[in-house]
Amino acid sequence: MKHANKTKIILFLFVTFMMSQIVSAQKVYTLEEALNQAFSNSPNLIQSKISLEQQKLNLRAQRASLKSQFSLDVDPFSYFRQKSYDSFNSKWYSSESKSAGASFGITQPIKWTDGSISLVNDFKWQEASNKTSGGSNTSFSHDMSIRFTQPLFTYNRTKMNLKELEYSLQNAQMSYAMQQLSIEKSVTSQFYQVYQAQQNLITKKEELKNQRKNYDIIKNKVEAGLVAKEELYQSEVNLATSESAFYTQEISLKNTKDDLKKLLGLDLNKDLSVLPNTNILKIKVFSLDAEKHALEQRMELLQHQISLEKSLFAIIKAKAQTEFNGDLSVRVGLNALSNKVDNMYDNPNDNEQISISFKIPIFDWGAKKARVRSSQLSYESEKINIKEEKKDIILGVRKICRNLPNLEREIEIKQKSIINAQHTYDINLEKYRNGDITGMDLQQYQNQLTTAQQSYTNAIINYKLEVLNLKIQTLWDYESQKSILPEEIKNIKL
Repeated sequence: MKHANKTKIILFLFVTFMMSQIVSAQKVYTLEEALNQAFSNSPNLIQSKISLEQQKLNLRAQRASLKSQFSLDVDPFSYFRQKSYDSFNSKWYSSESKSAGASFGITQPIKWTDGSISLVNDFKWQEASNKTSGGSNTSFSHDMSIRFTQPLFTYNRTKMNLKELEYSLQNAQMSYAMQQLSIEKSVTSQFYQVYQAQQNLITKKEELKNQRKNYDIIKNKVEAGLVAKEELYQSEVNLATSESAFYTQEISLKNTKDDLKKLLGLDLNKDLSVLPNTNILKIKVFSLDAEKHALEQRMELLQHQISLEKSLFAIIKAKAQTEFNGDLSVRVGLNALSNKVDNMYDNPNDNEQISISFKIPIFDWGAKKARVRSSQLSYESEKINIKEEKKDIILGVRKICRNLPNLEREIEIKQKSIINAQHTYDINLEKYRNGDITGMDLQQYQNQLTTAQQSYTNAIINYKLEVLNLKIQTLWDYESQKSILPEEIKNIKL
């Protein structure tokens, strides 16, 4: 029985230990997983998404305001009493009134003319009395009318407000998409920095391993009296240097991991590692095609175009501040009035009203001219910004297209350099064991091998980042040969 209990305790401790190891094990992230994590936790992206939702709601509210608006105003009870002096009869008199009423209206804005048409239904009861004369009367009134108002000789404010909100939403959509691309670029760059640090640590670990072997070899030879003791001193220096480089690289790896964890919004106390796809898929890029994709899809150009349209709106608004304009108002109604409800519709009265008014500016001391010219200058400045932005885009794409073939050749050269450096090191390691070269000579070949390995890793990373840069600059994925422009932005028409 005691043996069985002991076995259970050992099994429990073993399971507990294994579970703790699983919990504390580092999380391995692929680039896709890291990007998904960043998209979920990035504060900048969350704020951009909030702004996007706000613009959607603003536009939805404006569109809702263009539908029929129903209103009901109720005045349940009103009492008024006053004492007045009648100068004709030279005496004071008191009066009081009581009233109640309600008004129901339906208003339909007219988007295409900036006018509105309304149906208004008013019902009111009133009781008035004069305490001096002792007289009182009661009245019921019902007024139903159709009203139409239309601004004249001015721009359509309803359509312009709606268009401005649509532009604001489109701007927010593009800002959100651009923020995603910015995060993708930042995360990818930091992701490969961690990978680079991991590879450098592996290289430094291999270098340290070689130095320990070399130290053991030279130590045995010195003890056997086969080589001078100075070689052992040099070997100790080389070993200490490798150990220092290894520990320094360990610190560098931890620092780059912390930076990545912060970027991904992860717990800084949890460990992670990265597992990138280092396969090189060579892409064929023609500079003219890349420039075309960029000029057709870059969201910065769309945003500049929106700013250009808003500058035109600003010119229109500036001209309208002191413009000649007018208003047309038409009212057709039916009014019923009586001291009793049951017979108030026996003899209703129809009434019509039409009015036209004009606002004619006389002299504004040049204010309108100055405001219009200022808006025109903003428009001209925005046109220059678009032109210069196109130049910058073309130059940026051309530089990437010229650089990619060179980076491909760099990868091939660095790969061959590793093979050659490894062969050279192996040959000279044998010479070192035979006592034909010194430790300083072998250290030089070790450094060459380390440099070649690090350079190869850097060449792969540089190529991957440049392909990503081309993707961001052109909004075209050359590996899958398709546009990465979001669908909602593709549908934008200016």
